[in-house]
Amino acid sequence: MTHGRVAAVCVSKEKGTVKQDVGSARLAEEYGIEGDAHGGFAHRQISLIAAEDIESMKAKLPGLVPGSFAENITTEGLDLASLRVGDRLEAGECLLEVSQIGKECHSKCEVFRQSGDCIMPKKGIFCRVLRGGNVKTGDSIERR
Repeated sequence: MTHGRVAAVCVSKEKGTVKQDVGSARLAEEYGIEGDAHGGFAHRQISLIAAEDIESMKAKLPGLVPGSFAENITTEGLDLASLRVGDRLEAGECLLEVSQIGKECHSKCEVFRQSGDCIMPKKGIFCRVLRGGNVKTGDSIERR
């Protein structure tokens, strides 16, 4: 689908830790989420994972929750696999531009160590923030 909803908004104070669902956050243009450890990181300012992909991993790790893959925004109903670099997404008041799909995993995360697999390197979507604003759980997220 070309539209869905924000299922969770997650942040962490330190890199390399699981993010916590905070329900809402302010995104700053060309930075990312204010107060998040990954804010300001070049073209990977915001990360997205589909709730459906998290669910698929729960067979191996039933305790997974939004933020387990260090994603900033967990989506629901939006076909992230159909996105391409350059596509734009409107989430709440914000406009995001897909800048990278997947990423190389240099140091294996806790999910990988426990299950032998991680979805972020294959299914993670990274975006730049073109228009900042507020985003919260329940907001619409759609391809523009």
